[in-house]
Amino acid sequence: MRTTSSRTVGILTALGLFAAGCGGGAADAGTSEPAPDTGPRAREVARAWEGSPAAENWRKGYHPVADPVQLPEDAFHNDADKEAYTSQNFELRGDLPETPAKDARVTWRNGDSLTLPLMRAREAYEQLDRNSSPGPRLTVTGAKLGETTLATSRGPATVPAWLFTLDGYDTPLKRVALAPSKPPKAPIGPVGDLGNDLWELGKVVEVAADGRSATVLAHHGACDDGPAVDVLETDGSVVLSGYMVGQKEGPCTAQLLAKKVTVELGRPLGDRILLDAFTGRPVRGTD
Repeated sequence: MRTTSSRTVGILTALGLFAAGCGGGAADAGTSEPAPDTGPRAREVARAWEGSPAAENWRKGYHPVADPVQLPEDAFHNDADKEAYTSQNFELRGDLPETPAKDARVTWRNGDSLTLPLMRAREAYEQLDRNSSPGPRLTVTGAKLGETTLATSRGPATVPAWLFTLDGYDTPLKRVALAPSKPPKAPIGPVGDLGNDLWELGKVVEVAADGRSATVLAHHGACDDGPAVDVLETDGSVVLSGYMVGQKEGPCTAQLLAKKVTVELGRPLGDRILLDAFTGRPVRGTD
């Protein structure tokens, strides 16, 4: 299965400019190349993880596959507030709860649970506020401990969250109060040849509520038609293979871009591991 998307979400890394072109010919011309055969590498990754200690450890941990920040129901009131959130520019006007070091519990729908250290309110706030520019800011006036539901590699889970009160908003901004479990060492290494057709995927953006689709950030360059993602499904894993489509000829900038790509699955993801064919590791979460 192959899915592509045309909405650019931003430049992840700017590598500068280069004088040489992407190929000979007119700048608006393009070349059509056959899609790479991603199957052999995807099957190799799936076999390495199947029944491995790494897979067992992964399924015992807490690995979110959704954004740990959940916005107020009426976000955003204006472009300035949206810019403030996107640029992580916040201002604290009030007190944050002082909680002693303690543990908190993640609970899955099947009754399984896991105890992890609770992230303090100050640390959670600092995960939001990473900018000190004079631009637009969102004002936090207080916080209290609550909970929310979050998609994880083991399905939806109830997790503790700090509920931050935002000036001008009726409902809170929620920030999950846990850090993910440490990922296990992968049983297979990344592809060895950096010149191959596969590209490393970015983070998981979202897994659908019914588990039948997943959205990831897929990388591509400035001289192609965008990314594509192939999917290999097994009983224990879903292996995603990202690569670039087409090639535009002529001078271009050397940039690493990213687009959201949504892949449809033949059955719900469930507790299957979402793997990146390029790295041989789970596609990283958003936390």
